[in-house]
Amino acid sequence: MGIQDIIEGKKQWRAHTARVKALPPDYQIVYKEMQKYLFKVGPVDLPDGPLLPGIVDFFEEGAAAGKGVLELIGSDVAAFCDDLIKGSPTYAEIYQESISGEAGATEK
Repeated sequence: MGIQDIIEGKKQWRAHTARVKALPPDYQIVYKEMQKYLFKVGPVDLPDGPLLPGIVDFFEEGAAAGKGVLELIGSDVAAFCDDLIKGSPTYAEIYQESISGEAGATEK
């Protein structure tokens, strides 16, 4: 990864955060909670993937339609996030597989 890639990545992230800050306050709060949860759960392609920008797109459309954020996602933010990443490999799963693989190797 070169310097240009790092600079471009920072520009994209700043543009992304500017879009989040343009959302209504309730949307911003829920987005930040979703972001924390997703960074903790850790889908492997989260930093470079389309998930976070897609959430912002979804929220922008909901805000433009005059809907409340909980009307869009429901009251369980974690369950909504889990549905979004269903089928995506996560760091937690990769770690669990590596542990179970190592335990199997030492038992032989």
